Amino acid sequence: MSAADILIIGGGIAGLSAASALAAHAKVTVLEAEQAVGYHSSGRSATMLHYALGDPQVRSLTLASRAFFEHPPNGFADVPLGHRMPVLIHAREDELQELDTLASAIAPYAELERVGEAGILELCPAILTGGAGSVAGLIDRGGIRLDPHSLLQGHVRALRSKGGELITNARVKSVVRNGQEWQVRTENRQTFSAPILVNAAGAWADAVAALTGIAPIGLTPLRRTIITFDGPPETDLSRWPFAKTVGDELYFAPESGRLFASPMDEVPSEPCDAQPDEYEVALAAHRVEQWTSLKVERIHSRWSGLRTFAPDRHLVAGFDDGVEGFFWLAGQGGFGLQTSPIMAAIVESLIAGTPWPIEAVKSEALGPARFR
Repeated sequence: MSAADILIIGGGIAGLSAASALAAHAKVTVLEAEQAVGYHSSGRSATMLHYALGDPQVRSLTLASRAFFEHPPNGFADVPLGHRMPVLIHAREDELQELDTLASAIAPYAELERVGEAGILELCPAILTGGAGSVAGLIDRGGIRLDPHSLLQGHVRALRSKGGELITNARVKSVVRNGQEWQVRTENRQTFSAPILVNAAGAWADAVAALTGIAPIGLTPLRRTIITFDGPPETDLSRWPFAKTVGDELYFAPESGRLFASPMDEVPSEPCDAQPDEYEVALAAHRVEQWTSLKVERIHSRWSGLRTFAPDRHLVAGFDDGVEGFFWLAGQGGFGLQTSPIMAAIVESLIAGTPWPIEAVKSEALGPARFR
């Protein structure tokens, strides 16, 4: 049996960022079920840092994470963790009140420009304006397109440099509490033990809890679909923004010389290796042509990922108050990447006792006790 101080189940952004922080204080082992880290959600995300989703809690966590992406620790990654990409949120005539409400909600966190049709077209000439099209927009020029691969591998590097361990192909089969230790057995018969178990299993977090007899907190995995397609011929897409409708209908942005788009679908799913459904793929193409002058003549690639939410759509981080040493780290939803630096610092505070890192969010607002 391999012994550690802290076992973390799940090698997505939540588990790895927590692991790289905790490894400064204890011996940490991360168990990842797949061959690669970030396989189901983190590596399939649109990976934008912006403030047009969530609520004040999510926006506060995002703002507190920003400095890490702009100035990562020395040696964390060989390439930048992201690059600036403006965010454009646009609205039709009958959505202007919704745009005003969103502007008020974002204003404490980002500097916004209010633009009309000309401002929309200057930034993204493909968006339909006037008539049934968009008539107003909000621009945040401080958006960051994050690189999930660099971020994940940076945390793996940091974990290992501090003596921590990442085990892949380690799908958990059983979890039992034996005295003061958690004992975890994988499907390939490896065994691990530690006094603290961090459940960062994403869509499978409730199932991991069930292995121990701990009641679930009601996590819901939701499938989201993305397609890629060609932009207009001989068009420089590099300056185009991450463009999002004020309602949750469509977002699109440049992607490696092409464009990617999502219909912002949220389809309930069992925990699984999510695959795109033809309906959502067609819906993405339809909404692109409904909101823009673009034509989706050929879909080059398509994929889906699971975004897992707690019942209140807030993140979950804290010890279960019914079983000693069981720590929940779940419910990252669609904002796990952009909030991961401050969430890692929060986990570090709750487990290792470092100072609480964010005044705007209280520990009880994240703890699992709110669901009991």
